[in-house]
Amino acid sequence: MDIAIPIFDRITALDAVGPYEVLSRLPGATVHFLAAKPGPVRTENRMLALSADATLSELTAPEVVVVPGGFGTRALMSDETMLDWLRSAHQGSRWTTSVCTGSLLLAAAGILRGLEATTHWLELETLRGYGATPVSERVVEQGKVITAGGVSAGIDMALTLAARIAGDELAQAIQLGIEYDPQPPFDSGSPAKAPPHVLQLVREHRSRLA
Repeated sequence: MDIAIPIFDRITALDAVGPYEVLSRLPGATVHFLAAKPGPVRTENRMLALSADATLSELTAPEVVVVPGGFGTRALMSDETMLDWLRSAHQGSRWTTSVCTGSLLLAAAGILRGLEATTHWLELETLRGYGATPVSERVVEQGKVITAGGVSAGIDMALTLAARIAGDELAQAIQLGIEYDPQPPFDSGSPAKAPPHVLQLVREHRSRLA
């Protein structure tokens, strides 16, 4: 089973690596990091590089597509090479998924039109402009399309997908194997829970990075 994760400059590392850690443990799975050209791409903070082992054109019919997010998605929302690849891959995929603002690329490709979908909470309304219905949930399933909220939600999405592909028991075994048992020190992981001044800090930080 070929699993394609397209990567790009200014990607959010965990958006790709979180699902990779889950899905690479599926029996018979091969995870491919793809890009416009082989080689390293830098994450949004520029301190880490992920490496593409093949080009988008070398894997056009994966069974599973996982589109990560990051500030680099903004430039790709009008990149026809990426959007055409997504459209083509989606036509033949068993599952098309995204993490965080990766859903903006699915939306720009027309894949989310008429569907409920989620993304990072700061970008939910952007989805509406592409004909999707934004939903403030951690994981949203719409047929073979699964979208996840921001960053860490990609692990939840990948475990959900693992259960759909290989059954609940194996998905639970993967969860145990990676010891995914979140017990965060603060209850501020969503805009509904975070104090107003923390919300403002995040908005200010993201505006500086954009």
